[in-house]
Amino acid sequence: KGKIVTLSLGGATGAASFSSDAQAQDFADTIWNLFLGGSSSTRPFGAAVLDGVDLDIEGGGTTYYASFISRIRSHASGAIKQYYVTAAPQCVYPDAYLGTVLNAAAFDAVYVQYNNFCGLQNYNNANAWDFGLWDNWAKTVAVNKNVKVYIGAPASSTAAGSGYVDAATLGSIAKATRATYSSFGGIMLWDASQAYANGRFDSAVKSAMGAGTGSNPSTTTQATTTLSTTKFTTTTKSTTATSISPSATTTVGTGNCASVAAWASNVAYVGGQQVTYNGHLWTAQWWTYGDTPGGSAGVWTDNGACNLKLVATSAISASASAGHHTTATHSVAFVKAVSPASIVSSKASVGARTTLSQSTTSHSAASASSLGVHSSRFFRF
Repeated sequence: KGKIVTLSLGGATGAASFSSDAQAQDFADTIWNLFLGGSSSTRPFGAAVLDGVDLDIEGGGTTYYASFISRIRSHASGAIKQYYVTAAPQCVYPDAYLGTVLNAAAFDAVYVQYNNFCGLQNYNNANAWDFGLWDNWAKTVAVNKNVKVYIGAPASSTAAGSGYVDAATLGSIAKATRATYSSFGGIMLWDASQAYANGRFDSAVKSAMGAGTGSNPSTTTQATTTLSTTKFTTTTKSTTATSISPSATTTVGTGNCASVAAWASNVAYVGGQQVTYNGHLWTAQWWTYGDTPGGSAGVWTDNGACNLKLVATSAISASASAGHHTTATHSVAFVKAVSPASIVSSKASVGARTTLSQSTTSHSAASASSLGVHSSRFFRF
C-alpha cells in the first residue's frame, strides 16, 4: 500500500508525437480526465486515481512535449494530492529524443536506462559510464534542481540486449554512486515479470544495496494510490424432474472455473485476477500483460484443472409417473468469454516497466490512446 503508480507514455517501439501545442494540451486534458485527477464517463480504473505520468519516448518527435507537461502541471497545481512527472531517457547524454524536453520542463525523477555502450557492463570504463553527466544535468541544467536520477537496469539477461549485471555487482555500483552523487535516487529495473522470473532479482538487488538508499522524487505532500479489484462469481443451479444414475456423474479437476473468463493476450491483469487457459484455472501473481499462463515469465499460478461435472444423457431416465418424481440438481462449470473492461486502441502499446526504490515500489498500469500510451512496470529501490 502507499505505492506510487504512474502512467508511462511511449515505449521502445512507440513513435508518438504532437503536431501543435494545442494538440499536446488537449491530450494532457484527456490523460488528466481518464487517469489522474479529472473526471470522465470513461475511467479505465474507475475511481482509482494514478499519481502522474512518465515519458519513455524512444521514437517519433518530442516537439510540444513541454506543453503537454505544462498542462499536466497546471491541472495538478490545484489538486489536493501530489502528482509526479518522470522520464526514462537512454543513458547517452543528451538523450536523442528527450534531451530538449528534459531541459525545458520540470521533472521529479529520471530513470536513465543504462544499456547500450554506456551501459552497466561498461561501468569500469571511464569513457562509457556517464552518471556524472546526468548528475551535473540535475544540478546545473534541470528546471527542478531537486530532481533525482535513477540507474535503470535490465532485470535479467533477456530484458535487454546489453547492460545486465548480477545483483551483487549492481548493488556495489549503487553504493558507489550513492556515495559520490547527491542526485542519486535509486535503482529502476525493467521489468517486473523479468525480475520475478529471475529469482526475484529485485529483492536480491535491494539486499545488495543495503541501507541508506537515495530518497524518493521530491514531493510536497505524500502521494498514495489505492487500487481495488472486484471478483465476480456466478453460481448456476438447475433443477429438472429426472432421475440420474449415480454412476453417470464424474468430477474432474480441482479448480473452480465457473464464470471465469478465458485468458486473453490483449488484456492487462492485476495480481489476484483469475483466468482459464487450456482447461486449467490460473491466478495472476502480479500485474501482467501478454504473459501466457504456464509460460516462462512465471506470472501465473496453476490452480489445477477446472471442475467439471459430466452427466451422461444415456443414463438419464424420465420418471414422471403420477404423484412421483425425482429432483436432480447438477452443476456444470461455465466459462464466459468476457474480458475485463478496458480501453482498446489499434495504436496503443500496453507493456510493463518496473522501478525499484528501497522504500517504494511502483507499478505502472495499462492504458490506451490514439497517440500510443505505453504502460510500464518499474521497481524502484
